[in-house]
Amino acid sequence: MTIRVLLVDDQALVRSGFRMLIESSDDIEVVGEAENGAKAVEVLAGTPVDVVLMDIRMPVMDGVEATRRIVGSGSSAHVLVLTTFDADEYVYAALRAGASGFLLKDSRPEELLRAIHTVANGDAVMAPSATRRLLDHIVPMLPTSRDTRADSRLEVLTDREREVLVEIAKGATNAEISSSLYMAEGTVKTHIGRLLAKLQARDRVQLVLIAYETGLVRH
Repeated sequence: MTIRVLLVDDQALVRSGFRMLIESSDDIEVVGEAENGAKAVEVLAGTPVDVVLMDIRMPVMDGVEATRRIVGSGSSAHVLVLTTFDADEYVYAALRAGASGFLLKDSRPEELLRAIHTVANGDAVMAPSATRRLLDHIVPMLPTSRDTRADSRLEVLTDREREVLVEIAKGATNAEISSSLYMAEGTVKTHIGRLLAKLQARDRVQLVLIAYETGLVRH
């Protein structure tokens, strides 16, 4: 199946560059462009889209609010945020709003194409270097006196589920979690499914945020 992509960026040259890159792939096509978040929401209302490549800082409506509206509308489109290091606080807000992941704008072409495939398949994308920088930024703002056992969101988890959640927050893949916790990869997937259900998380990105917000994982 061809992955349908909507490009959202206020700079025409940036959109043109992404379009050329994406259209070099046989199974991805650009089905629309938007110069701001409001236009993106409008386009999505009448165009089937699988993945939205979303810039964050734009006039009229920024990427955070656009992401919130897209996710809130029940759209099946997955939002992949494109950002630079100086937009960390906006990335965090976009992830909280329901974005399925983020990449830096200077990522290699193959990384972007791989990320589009990953998000289209319902998985999350957390670029390792950007994730570390993001967490460096947000962790100091989180409560420091929280008792992780007392957090109501964590009370429903078993010890094993907590262990899996910690590994997810570290950015480990299912295969890596399987190896480090000595369990079958199928069992890892089962635990992740339970974590998503118990914590009412949209995807893996939300699990990472919860792990840090509750203090289960510290800086």
